[in-house]
Amino acid sequence: MKDLKQYLEIAPEVREALQNNKPVVALESTIISHGMPYPQNVETAMKVEEVIRSCGAVPATIAVIKGKMKAGCSPEEIEYLGKKGMEVTKCSRRDMPVILARGMDGATTVTTTMLIAHLAGIEVFATGGIGGVHRGAEVTMDISADLEELSSTPVMVVCAGAKSILDLGLTLEYLETKGVPVLGYTTEELPAFYTRKSGFRVDYRVDTPDDLADIFLMQRTLDMPNGILVTNPIPEEYSMDKAVIDKAIEEALAEAKNRGIHGKETTPFLLAKIKDITGGDSLDSNIQLVFNNARVAAQTAAAICRKRGA
Repeated sequence: MKDLKQYLEIAPEVREALQNNKPVVALESTIISHGMPYPQNVETAMKVEEVIRSCGAVPATIAVIKGKMKAGCSPEEIEYLGKKGMEVTKCSRRDMPVILARGMDGATTVTTTMLIAHLAGIEVFATGGIGGVHRGAEVTMDISADLEELSSTPVMVVCAGAKSILDLGLTLEYLETKGVPVLGYTTEELPAFYTRKSGFRVDYRVDTPDDLADIFLMQRTLDMPNGILVTNPIPEEYSMDKAVIDKAIEEALAEAKNRGIHGKETTPFLLAKIKDITGGDSLDSNIQLVFNNARVAAQTAAAICRKRGA
């Protein structure tokens, strides 16, 4: 039986940081290959890494390249993923054995980014928004694997809430059942990705990275197996009008239903359609909320290291 280390490559900078109690923040790669066109995807990925560095942390973009799990991608590897774009398999947990065994490329979702980050020893992950319970899931059973991963992998995920194309109420109920705490960063209301408010309450409000660090470290002291979800509202100046985005979502959902789009193709289709309907405004908002989440994640990772080393 081959050792896992043969399939996991930790970038030298990331390894050095982890060995010396320096903050590291994981980043997903689906946003590179499936989130936007080249070269904007590569430019955005590099800017997110710059944001993390500016806050004193080390970025670790996660991906699978030629059958190797990468905990930290080089600029050349990010360029490679960006140019290949949709040719790269969108890789969730169920895909991992196939992608690795066949030596393929995989763009990691929230699920597989958490999985690889945990294998590498990275505790904090910044993303745009998580998947969740899809609208109509009581019939389709369409529930994102992100929620299951949050219930079983002890990584803190900083996001802008669940994507507003989802059933946010059922998503919160599912997370409660799985024992995943949903924290609102400077808010008591669940952010809805493009907008700051959803009408649903989070479990607890948290106002500082130090408080987030204390909660994460207590969870590790208790040896609880689940992750922690931090929901960070999109900055006010980039927030979209709720009525506009809701109308765009309804149009996109109707078209997806008419075209028979389902499964893992649903979210990329809906986000692309919403971008078209909003004239690109949703993509601009998406980029800005990722930057914002990266800052909070880096500050929190730094606080965790500082408290652990005290």
